[in-house]
Parts: sequence; C-alpha cells; structure tokens
Amino acid sequence: MPRPAAITRDEIRATVLAMLAEAGDPEPPSGARFRKVVSVRKLRARLGAGDPTTLSRALNDIEAEVVRAGLADVAIPELPDEIATHMRALWHAAVAVQLDDVMRLRADAAQQAEAAAAASHEADLRTEMLRVELAALRSQLDMRDTELATLRADCRSLTERTDGFRTAAAERQGQLEAAQLALTNMKEAHAREFAAVHTRYEGLSRQLLQETGHQRHALQTEREQLTRQIADAQERAAALEALRDRLLGDLAAERDARLRAAAEGAALITLVAEQRALLAAIDGRARTARPSHHRTPGIASPPPAASRRRRPK
Repeated sequence: MPRPAAITRDEIRATVLAMLAEAGDPEPPSGARFRKVVSVRKLRARLGAGDPTTLSRALNDIEAEVVRAGLADVAIPELPDEIATHMRALWHAAVAVQLDDVMRLRADAAQQAEAAAAASHEADLRTEMLRVELAALRSQLDMRDTELATLRADCRSLTERTDGFRTAAAERQGQLEAAQLALTNMKEAHAREFAAVHTRYEGLSRQLLQETGHQRHALQTEREQLTRQIADAQERAAALEALRDRLLGDLAAERDARLRAAAEGAALITLVAEQRALLAAIDGRARTARPSHHRTPGIASPPPAASRRRRPK
C-alpha cells in the first residue's frame, strides 16, 4: 500500500482559514470559538490524511496567530490613544507570554503524556514479567516446600540416627575406658615381667660369659692338639708321597718290562704261525707224493733229508 504524501504547513493553514471563513464570524474568533470551529478531528477529516500529533501542533500555532491578530484590533474605550497604545502593547505582551506558556505547557503535557504512556507500557511489561517471575517463584517455592519437607524428614531420620550414634558412642566410650584400664594393667604386668626377664638375662649373661671362657680354653687346648695331629699327619703324608713316588717308579719299570715281554711274545707267535704254515705245506706235499709212489713204483721218492727244511730256532 503506497504511503500518503506529507501535508505541508501552508496547506494546513489554508484549510484552517477556510474553515473559519465558512463559520461566518465577522471578526477574528476568540480561543474558545477557534477550538469550537476547528479541531484536530475535523481538520484531519477535511484534509483526508495527516498525523494527529503534527496537526495538533500546527493547529496550536495557527490558533495563537489568529487569536493574537484578533486581540490586536481590540480598542480600549475612554482612554487616551497614547495610554491605549501602551496598554495594548502591554496586553499583547502579556497575552503572548501567556500563549507561550500555554504552548509550552501543552508541549510539556504532551511529552508527559507520551512519557506516561511509555511508562505505562513499560509498567505493563514489567507487570507481565513480574507475573511470570512470580509464577516461576511460586513453582520454585513449591519445589522448595517439597525439598523442605524432604529435608525435614531426612533431618528427623538423621536425628534418630544421631541419637543411636550417641548411645553407641557412650557404649564405645565405656568399652574404651575398660580397654584402657586393661591396657594399664597389661602394661604394669609387662613391666614386671620385663624386670624379671632383665634380671634373668643378667644372670644368664654372666653364666654365658663363664661358659664362653671355659669353651674358649677348651677350644684352645683342642686347637693345640689338632695342630700337633696336623703336623704328624703332614709327616705321614710326606712319607706316603715318597712311597707313592717309589711305587710309581717301580710300576713304570714293570710296565716297560711287560711291554717288552708282550713284544717278544708277539714275535714268537708270528714265528710259530710261520712254522705251522710251513709244516702244513710240507705235510700237504708228503700226502700228495705217497699216492703217486704206489701207482709208479719205478719212480723213487726223494730222501727225507732233501724234503725237509731245517726249522729255525
């Protein structure tokens, strides 16, 4: 939708003067007559548009001009012209000051009305916010009441538990006192036992020192005996080592003789084996020669001396 064009101040002034002329007043109107003939609603209806605030301000200015112009034509009778002129000037000045005050008061009233409307709107918003906050606070208060009831129940249960704990603490205190008394008695008994043990320890210590002295003397004597026995054993060991060396020498000589005997035995065994082989060969030849002698008697057998070989010694 297009925005209507702004109405100028001249158009407003011309419209107001036309409305006053249509009213048919022969002289300039007074303030009451002006407000009766011309109003913001009538002026806006005549113009067809316009901001009520702007129209109200322009109408106030035009009213002041028209009423002031009408007062300029008022004549004061039965006064000299000079005095009347001064009185008229004074009257106009007073009226102008009063009109200025009225305009200022109207502007202040309008500003105060706007401020009051804004304050009222803000108060409404604050009231709504306070209502919302009040509802939230009421819900929180209900929650707090519920929590308080729960905490009271917990407090009662904790109080009961505290009483039980106090009773148990009193019992534990009695047990602690009894335990402390028993501990004191045990400490005294322990001190007495420790004194007895200390006395016994001193006696045992002296006895141990005496026995240690006797054992040290016995060990010294036994050590001397062992030293002499060790010396004798060393002498016997030296003699045994000499005997062992001599026996080892005899054993080595016997071993050499046995090795020589074994070598001679091996040589004899070899010689005997050769002689046996030779005898076996001779016997084989002799057996072969005997059958041929029976078949051919003309052939003489060789003499025994020729067939036999001399055995080596």
